[in-house]
Amino acid sequence: MTIEDLPTLNAALNSLATVLLLTGWVLIKRRRERAHKAVMLTAFGTSVAFLTSYIVYHLSVLHVKFTAGPPVSYVYYAILISHVFLAMTVPPLAVVTIYRGLRDQRAAHRRIARWTFPIWLYVSVTGVVIYLMLYVLYPPAG
Repeated sequence: MTIEDLPTLNAALNSLATVLLLTGWVLIKRRRERAHKAVMLTAFGTSVAFLTSYIVYHLSVLHVKFTAGPPVSYVYYAILISHVFLAMTVPPLAVVTIYRGLRDQRAAHRRIARWTFPIWLYVSVTGVVIYLMLYVLYPPAG
Protein backbone atom coordinates (compact mmCIF):
# COMPACT_ATOMS: atom_id res chain seq x y z
CA MET A 1 0.00 0.00 0.00
CA THR A 2 1.25 3.46 -0.91
CA ILE A 3 0.26 7.01 0.04
CA GLU A 4 -1.75 7.21 -3.19
CA ASP A 5 -3.93 4.29 -1.98
CA LEU A 6 -4.96 6.02 1.26
CA PRO A 7 -7.92 8.03 -0.13
CA THR A 8 -9.51 4.77 -1.29
CA LEU A 9 -8.79 3.16 2.08
CA ASN A 10 -10.31 6.20 3.79
CA ALA A 11 -13.48 5.93 1.69
CA ALA A 12 -13.69 2.22 2.52
CA LEU A 13 -13.29 2.96 6.24
CA ASN A 14 -15.97 5.66 6.07
CA SER A 15 -18.27 3.23 4.25
CA LEU A 16 -17.66 0.58 6.88
CA ALA A 17 -18.28 3.11 9.66
CA THR A 18 -21.59 4.03 8.00
CA VAL A 19 -22.69 0.39 7.87
CA LEU A 20 -21.60 -0.17 11.48
CA LEU A 21 -23.40 2.94 12.73
CA LEU A 22 -26.62 1.93 11.01
CA THR A 23 -26.26 -1.63 12.30
CA GLY A 24 -25.68 -0.33 15.83
CA TRP A 25 -28.79 1.83 15.56
CA VAL A 26 -30.91 -1.13 14.41
CA LEU A 27 -29.49 -3.31 17.19
CA ILE A 28 -30.33 -0.84 19.95
CA LYS A 29 -33.83 -0.33 18.54
CA ARG A 30 -34.22 -4.11 18.87
CA ARG A 31 -32.88 -3.90 22.43
CA ARG A 32 -29.81 -6.00 21.63
CA GLU A 33 -27.52 -4.01 23.91
CA ARG A 34 -24.48 -6.30 23.94
CA ALA A 35 -24.42 -6.51 20.13
CA HIS A 36 -25.01 -2.73 19.92
CA LYS A 37 -22.06 -2.11 22.22
CA ALA A 38 -19.73 -4.37 20.18
CA VAL A 39 -20.79 -2.81 16.88
CA MET A 40 -20.50 0.77 18.13
CA LEU A 41 -17.04 0.14 19.60
CA THR A 42 -16.06 -1.35 16.24
CA ALA A 43 -17.44 1.76 14.49
CA PHE A 44 -15.30 3.90 16.80
CA GLY A 45 -12.21 1.81 16.04
CA THR A 46 -12.95 2.10 12.33
CA SER A 47 -13.24 5.87 12.64
CA VAL A 48 -9.95 6.03 14.57
CA ALA A 49 -8.27 4.00 11.79
CA PHE A 50 -9.78 6.41 9.24
CA LEU A 51 -8.53 9.48 11.12
CA THR A 52 -5.03 8.02 11.39
CA SER A 53 -4.92 7.22 7.68
CA TYR A 54 -6.38 10.62 6.79
CA ILE A 55 -3.74 12.47 8.81
CA VAL A 56 -0.90 10.39 7.33
CA TYR A 57 -2.18 11.10 3.82
CA HIS A 58 -2.62 14.83 4.32
CA LEU A 59 0.74 15.23 6.04
CA SER A 60 2.27 13.70 2.90
CA VAL A 61 0.11 15.25 0.18
CA LEU A 62 -1.04 18.42 1.97
CA HIS A 63 -3.71 19.52 -0.54
CA VAL A 64 -5.68 18.05 -3.43
CA LYS A 65 -7.27 20.57 -5.79
CA PHE A 66 -10.89 20.02 -6.75
CA THR A 67 -10.96 20.20 -10.55
CA ALA A 68 -14.64 20.74 -11.38
CA GLY A 69 -15.89 24.26 -11.90
CA PRO A 70 -19.16 25.90 -10.93
CA PRO A 71 -21.88 24.89 -10.20
CA VAL A 72 -20.44 21.48 -9.17
CA SER A 73 -17.69 23.13 -7.15
CA TYR A 74 -20.33 25.02 -5.12
CA VAL A 75 -21.98 21.74 -4.17
CA TYR A 76 -18.61 20.14 -3.40
CA TYR A 77 -17.45 22.98 -1.15
CA ALA A 78 -20.81 23.16 0.67
CA ILE A 79 -20.53 19.45 1.45
CA LEU A 80 -16.83 19.77 2.33
CA ILE A 81 -17.29 22.73 4.70
CA SER A 82 -20.18 21.14 6.58
CA HIS A 83 -18.26 17.84 6.69
CA VAL A 84 -15.10 19.42 8.12
CA PHE A 85 -16.87 21.42 10.83
CA LEU A 86 -19.03 18.50 11.92
CA ALA A 87 -16.09 16.06 11.71
CA MET A 88 -14.29 18.12 14.36
CA THR A 89 -17.14 17.39 16.77
CA VAL A 90 -17.25 13.62 16.25
CA PRO A 91 -14.22 12.55 18.34
CA PRO A 92 -15.27 14.36 21.55
CA LEU A 93 -18.94 13.48 21.07
CA ALA A 94 -18.12 9.82 20.40
CA VAL A 95 -15.77 9.57 23.38
CA VAL A 96 -18.32 11.08 25.76
CA THR A 97 -21.13 8.94 24.33
CA ILE A 98 -19.07 5.76 24.63
CA TYR A 99 -17.90 6.67 28.12
CA ARG A 100 -21.47 7.20 29.32
CA GLY A 101 -22.58 3.95 27.71
CA LEU A 102 -19.74 1.96 29.26
CA ARG A 103 -20.48 3.51 32.67
CA ASP A 104 -24.11 2.48 32.29
CA GLN A 105 -25.25 6.10 32.51
CA ARG A 106 -28.20 5.27 30.27
CA ALA A 107 -30.13 8.54 30.36
CA ALA A 108 -27.00 10.63 29.77
CA HIS A 109 -25.83 8.19 27.09
CA ARG A 110 -29.15 8.43 25.23
CA ARG A 111 -29.22 12.24 25.46
CA ILE A 112 -25.81 12.68 23.86
CA ALA A 113 -26.23 9.76 21.44
CA ARG A 114 -29.19 11.61 19.92
CA TRP A 115 -26.67 14.24 18.79
CA THR A 116 -23.65 12.04 18.20
CA PHE A 117 -25.32 9.46 15.97
CA PRO A 118 -26.68 11.75 13.20
CA ILE A 119 -23.54 13.89 13.15
CA TRP A 120 -21.22 10.87 13.02
CA LEU A 121 -23.39 9.26 10.33
CA TYR A 122 -23.44 12.48 8.26
CA VAL A 123 -19.65 12.78 8.50
CA SER A 124 -19.15 9.15 7.46
CA VAL A 125 -21.52 9.40 4.48
CA THR A 126 -20.23 12.77 3.28
CA GLY A 127 -16.67 11.47 3.59
CA VAL A 128 -17.51 8.92 0.90
CA VAL A 129 -19.31 11.55 -1.20
CA ILE A 130 -16.26 13.85 -1.00
CA TYR A 131 -13.97 10.97 -2.03
CA LEU A 132 -16.19 10.15 -5.02
CA MET A 133 -16.35 13.76 -6.14
CA LEU A 134 -12.65 14.49 -5.58
CA TYR A 135 -11.03 11.28 -6.84
CA VAL A 136 -13.56 9.45 -9.04
CA LEU A 137 -15.93 11.91 -10.73
CA TYR A 138 -13.48 14.84 -11.01
CA PRO A 139 -10.01 13.34 -10.44
CA PRO A 140 -7.03 15.60 -9.84
CA ALA A 141 -4.90 16.41 -12.88
CA GLY A 142 -1.61 14.60 -13.34
